Amino acid sequence: MTKIIYSLLIAFLYISCSSENVQPIPPSTETMYFPPVNGNVWETKSIASLGWKQTAVQPLLDYLELKHSKGFIILVNGRIVLENYFNGHSASTSWYWASAGKTLTSTITGIAQQEGLININNNVSDYIGTGWTSLPLAKENLITNKHLLTMTSGLEDIANGDAVDPASLTYKADAGTRWAYHNVYVKLQDVIAQASSQSFENYFNSKLKTKIGMDGLWFTTGNNSVFASTTRSMARFGLLMINKGKWENDIILNENYFNEATNTSQNINLSYGYLWWLNGKTSYHLPQSQLQLPGSIIPSGPNDMFMALGKNDQKIYVIPSKKMVVIRMGEAADSVNLALSSFDDVLWQKINALYQ
Repeated sequence: MTKIIYSLLIAFLYISCSSENVQPIPPSTETMYFPPVNGNVWETKSIASLGWKQTAVQPLLDYLELKHSKGFIILVNGRIVLENYFNGHSASTSWYWASAGKTLTSTITGIAQQEGLININNNVSDYIGTGWTSLPLAKENLITNKHLLTMTSGLEDIANGDAVDPASLTYKADAGTRWAYHNVYVKLQDVIAQASSQSFENYFNSKLKTKIGMDGLWFTTGNNSVFASTTRSMARFGLLMINKGKWENDIILNENYFNEATNTSQNINLSYGYLWWLNGKTSYHLPQSQLQLPGSIIPSGPNDMFMALGKNDQKIYVIPSKKMVVIRMGEAADSVNLALSSFDDVLWQKINALYQ
């Protein structure tokens, strides 16, 4: 009997120890890091400390270089895990954001609203006057700031190109009834300039750029307002957004607007917020197309990812579930494109290989 009891005791202890051994590792409690606003100091984190695969790094970097990349950064919890430059680029070189910079305008619009300067539900003409389009007044007055944020102004999106003078802003549909990617969003910069009684760039600099330590400047090319900066400044903006608009304890953008901006904003293109693209939805539209395509924009990418996407593959990927920000700047990976390309999906296969 003694031997039986002893055997059962040993078995019980073995089972207990085994169950303890298979307990999941608790999630990291590492705090989010923010680099100083001034200077070049930025904490790093090694691939090994994350438990990622060092053998997957070089294939990723080789692919980036092959695909005409210039700058690439991965942040985890705000710390730099990878920072690489290619094809003559460097950490101090500026590059254009293209349409990825639309998200800067979205963010500044939210800041202007929280300061009481504008209301996104008000008509655009309340701020910049009537006659900013060639539409009949009744149709023009249907267009709100929110319609510009969500690409649902109803204005003609192809025939007149990127032009935003009144003669080029012609009627296609009533505001709110049609999603179409269009440069008319830039009128939000005029709205903010009028409401703040200063230039859009001055307002941007004081309310966002200097507060998070970005460099860079706005410039006009054709009908487009474009931002250019170093790769690290793009990463700073991504870090702000993964922290829901807060920079350490400073609320730059309130969380309510952040949540609206980074979730489906209308029922036509489920993969679009306020000038942000959204992954993991059941369908999406592409620029210059009215086709509704099934599935996620980037099938290999995380479902909770939201993205700033610009011409020639300028990218900010923000992944809340992984506390990760990924930045890519450079020339077009393959051929000239407006925002989305097959490059995204292959790139995410390479990134996934780091930790899967």
